[in-house]
Amino acid sequence: MKILVINGPNLNMLGIREPDKYGSETYEDLLAKIGSHCQTRGIEAEFYQSNHEGALVDRIQQAYFDKVDGIVINPGAYTHTSIALLDAVKSVMIPTAEVHISNVAEREDFRQVSYIRAACCFTVMGHGTDGYLEAIDYLQETIGEK
Repeated sequence: MKILVINGPNLNMLGIREPDKYGSETYEDLLAKIGSHCQTRGIEAEFYQSNHEGALVDRIQQAYFDKVDGIVINPGAYTHTSIALLDAVKSVMIPTAEVHISNVAEREDFRQVSYIRAACCFTVMGHGTDGYLEAIDYLQETIGEK
């Protein structure tokens, strides 16, 4: 099984950006954590991060041609603004899980809308970086049943 983990804007700043909301783990810590988890579950993990919406769209589309089995995405602020990401996920028809480190349901009003959620089969928020592991486990169990 091959999983693509996509992180949107400012996720590369983990450990620096608002540690009260996002914790002290760095982006490199996150990648190591996910990599280790995937290795124990026999999953091939690939990582991609960009601060640019179009680059994220391009990577989602490329996932189709790379025969990726599942996508885990933390779109960052594009969650609340990007119909382009929604359309990209819909177009590739790859099971996709939405992850948010903080609980966006308890944050600012503008964070209450997730455009991408309409194309996702699973959402986890407020579980810190462990939410990525939950999303991976969900995808493995769901895709494994098909």
